[in-house]
Amino acid sequence: MVCRKDVCGFICIFITYAAVFYADYVVTFHLILGSLGELQSIWAPINVLIFNTIIILLSISHLRAVTSDPGMVPLPTTRIDFSHLHNGQGKQPSMDGWTVCGKCETYRPPRSHHCRICGRCIRKMDHHCPWINNCVGEFNQKYFIMFLAYVGMASVYAISMVVVYWLTHPEFKKHSTEKETKLMHTVILVVESCLFLLFVIAIGCDQMCAILSDATLIEQLKKEGSRRKLTTREACTEVFGNGHPAFWLLPFKIGGPKPMLRRPMHLETV
Repeated sequence: MVCRKDVCGFICIFITYAAVFYADYVVTFHLILGSLGELQSIWAPINVLIFNTIIILLSISHLRAVTSDPGMVPLPTTRIDFSHLHNGQGKQPSMDGWTVCGKCETYRPPRSHHCRICGRCIRKMDHHCPWINNCVGEFNQKYFIMFLAYVGMASVYAISMVVVYWLTHPEFKKHSTEKETKLMHTVILVVESCLFLLFVIAIGCDQMCAILSDATLIEQLKKEGSRRKLTTREACTEVFGNGHPAFWLLPFKIGGPKPMLRRPMHLETV
């Protein structure tokens, strides 16, 4: 399990769960049970079940994105002497994309980059996200995208429930303490949901573009890339797993673990 001791990351995680649980409270108790429940409608428990299922999957995806190893390059068990590189007396070894990280002082596989917040090199690093207090890398990108997807679903569902409530309960505009409280909660929920929805749409589009183009955000900024020609199915399978696309939305591993790359033999003795 990974845990970054970053204050900004902890604050972002707190804000995330505070917003999620507040939305769950308003939708469940003020909109569904407080409206459909009064009519003893069968849709009340069905909507509660659907929305809370989304919240559970959202929470699992987020926790896995937070605690999963994003693809940290293992540090050497014994110190490797790179003094000749620091002194400029030699060229940085590179074979099949392998390079030397001057901060970690170790060899790193192709498409790895050093994160100054994590203090480690991350395989296929896309960016460091404070909302998960972790890097988005090769091993946890799926969970991050699932988190974005479920936040989007929850936001759309919450906005839909507010619209339905406003249309079916026009009397909520009448002045009373209960009505004013419910109005305040629904307005805050709509604002929160719209902000989160815009956020996940923007980040989600960036993530899908990175997957389909096989170039992480860092590689796009550096104008680098894997130069591989992958089909859409192959590119998605690398991130979401080998199973049927219907199972890609589940925040669980599908297929075997990705193999760790071994250093080329000539680098073992550098």
